[in-house]
Amino acid sequence: MNSHPAWSLRPATPADIEPVAELRAVVMRPDLERLGRYDEDRVRTRLREGFSTRHTSILLVDGAFAGSVTVRPAAAGGRLLEHFYLDPAHHGRGVGTAVLRHVLAEADAAREPVRLTVLQGSPARRLYERHGFALDDEDAVDAHLLRPVPAATPADLR
Repeated sequence: MNSHPAWSLRPATPADIEPVAELRAVVMRPDLERLGRYDEDRVRTRLREGFSTRHTSILLVDGAFAGSVTVRPAAAGGRLLEHFYLDPAHHGRGVGTAVLRHVLAEADAAREPVRLTVLQGSPARRLYERHGFALDDEDAVDAHLLRPVPAATPADLR
């Protein structure tokens, strides 16, 4: 029996901005508070200012809103993974890993590296590192991670 819940992605719409902003505030609060940077309004405003329906997918678990993931072209080339939020009710159930694998498989098929930023000390960093991300740069608040294009296998060269 498959213990992982059924999940899917759908394109974001303007109506998704507020639910994603609220989820961002919930998910990021512990890390932002630990860093002394939590601001109830700013955490939502930053999402609203950078939200792009063009590059964002809404995560549904068993047909209900459960999160979001944005994958946009990165300024340095490749892809930028951001706004990857999962409702805490689904943490530890394999959903985040499944979505990340999906995103990375698409990047691998396009032979593109993936970049992301995670807050210093965030437990999410372990998930990313298990999937090939490594530290590229950091400051007191953020760790910038990079997952290079995986090495070509003989099957890729055919």
